[in-house]
Amino acid sequence: MNNKVVTFGCRLNIYESEVMKDLSHKAGLDNTIIVNTCAVTAEAERQARQSIRKLRRDHPDAKILVTGCGAQINPDQFAAMKEVDRVIGNDDKLKLETYQDPDAPRILVNDIMSIQETAGHLVSGFEGKARAFVQIQNGCNHRCTFCTIPYGRGNSRSVPLADIVTQTQNLVDLGYREVVITGVDITDYGKDFEHQPTLGATLSDLLDKVPGLERLRLSSVDSVEMDPDLWRLIGEEPRVMPHLHMSLQAGDDMVLKRMKRRHLRDDGLRFCEKARSLRPDVVFGADIIAGFPTETDAMFENTQKFIEEAGLTYLHIFPYSIRPGTPAARMPQVEKSIIKRRAAVLRETGKKMLNQYFSKQTGTGQNVLIESIENGMVTGKTDHFAPIMVATDKTPEVGSVIKVRVTGKTENSLLGVC
Repeated sequence: MNNKVVTFGCRLNIYESEVMKDLSHKAGLDNTIIVNTCAVTAEAERQARQSIRKLRRDHPDAKILVTGCGAQINPDQFAAMKEVDRVIGNDDKLKLETYQDPDAPRILVNDIMSIQETAGHLVSGFEGKARAFVQIQNGCNHRCTFCTIPYGRGNSRSVPLADIVTQTQNLVDLGYREVVITGVDITDYGKDFEHQPTLGATLSDLLDKVPGLERLRLSSVDSVEMDPDLWRLIGEEPRVMPHLHMSLQAGDDMVLKRMKRRHLRDDGLRFCEKARSLRPDVVFGADIIAGFPTETDAMFENTQKFIEEAGLTYLHIFPYSIRPGTPAARMPQVEKSIIKRRAAVLRETGKKMLNQYFSKQTGTGQNVLIESIENGMVTGKTDHFAPIMVATDKTPEVGSVIKVRVTGKTENSLLGVC
């Protein structure tokens, strides 16, 4: 078999998987499976272990390398699996020599907190993807009480503008129309540099230096770290897509304080209000944790009300799960049955909000980035990241952008014609 990379987790992992795919090819590896794990929840790690076991059953002769945040944080756990040949940390997974050394140790995981820089890597494309990803930052300087990601990624480190420009231009030259700016905490960009450029100023320079880039999308933003140049881009730059995903986690002040978040409830509401004043058609997504320790019914209701007050469209709901060693793990826990019920309620609220948004789109014209064409069915995403199924007698290319008129909706998608 050819080399294979199995990816769990965030957009940054998607980007890094492409880097590893290129590195494994350059190193001459064969019959090798790289599993790029996630550690955002205990469930994410469980799914990775389950996948590793299945991969071994399906490919008994392959070499299985395990990396990513799960491997960085819990290397011994993965090394103890008989299915695993090597465990590689987050820093070493992006180095060519890691895959070239036949005598490398079975566990290659260093002190991630000692890493000072994040290199920009050129990738040859994103297999099966209509849009490309550019990493501008890695790591996190904040210590939310529920989160282990800083221990998997290290402290915040920014990629120099010149490397970002080179990466982006390379992807545009390969034919990508849309690039997603990704990292662990992208609104923290530049604070580790001597001149401390802001994210907004950096993206303005990027758009100036890569005029061929048609569409730029932000992966996730922190509402209290928005800078004036970033607000200006949202209001004035049509190449910046009108879709902002908030790292929210909760809509109750006491829960947010116990999470050690940097924002309060009103900060999130003001963020949405300001964004709409600058870009009336903007839509919002958010990450929300259900059942955080000490969360009462009233606190939960505040989060549920926030969704409607802010007019959120796309929700990523995470039932709280204990991460050993975190401060939240030592707090009074919410019963699992209550967590499950609250997560279900939030998902239903999310479905209602999405349906309300879909209902307003009938009859509108949309630009659609084509993501797949299977059995005559054309699917893609609008500028606002809404999924849409398109009826057309044409055969557009994956990655192309076409004009579509919205004709209706299903529970999970818009419908349109071209």
